[in-house]
Amino acid sequence: MPLYKIIKPNLHTTIYIWKIEESLTDLLRGIYINPKSKERVGKMQSELHQRGFLSVRHLLSEAGLTDAELYYNKYGKPLLKSGKHISISHSYYFSTIAISGDDIGIDIEMVRDKIKVIQHKFVNTDFDTLSNEDLIKQYTIIWGAKEAMYKIYPYGGLSFREHIAINPFLFKDGKSIGYVNFKDWHKYYDISFLFLEDKDIFTCVYAMPQKI
Repeated sequence: MPLYKIIKPNLHTTIYIWKIEESLTDLLRGIYINPKSKERVGKMQSELHQRGFLSVRHLLSEAGLTDAELYYNKYGKPLLKSGKHISISHSYYFSTIAISGDDIGIDIEMVRDKIKVIQHKFVNTDFDTLSNEDLIKQYTIIWGAKEAMYKIYPYGGLSFREHIAINPFLFKDGKSIGYVNFKDWHKYYDISFLFLEDKDIFTCVYAMPQKI
């Protein structure tokens, strides 16, 4: 079943996760795609990206929405005409959307060794404390958490390393606290994460404003 999982963190938030198994032809069936989206899909060089993009449109349908209700601000942040908040992510064989009455950001990533090569660009050891658990998975969760918080910020320009931090975490807990500190934006976020098991391992990380 392509709809892999539905998560409801609270009464006002639903997360939909799709396992991308269909062909491009199958994904084009049964959904409305507006002209701009059709043009965008046509310009994509990778079929993997095309399938990810189209699977997100199927997730919109699962949520009772269509592609016509989705638009983007000048910084590339997705928005819904209803005023509800939405966040979108896809990576290889999985895609996800998160819809909420409050700010939300979500990110899916495949766990890969190559993240070690770029970790210095987003991990700041002055703020981000590592445990003795699997380092590659930790880096991937940290990246996902920072990506999720970045997606909430509406104006762009954040540095993952300098402006976004995440508290220490353990895999068994599936949660942490994140913080964005940039200009007049100083906010804490509840971070939740889970592992998606396929032939490869994926992380799904989402951030929501911390409730005090």
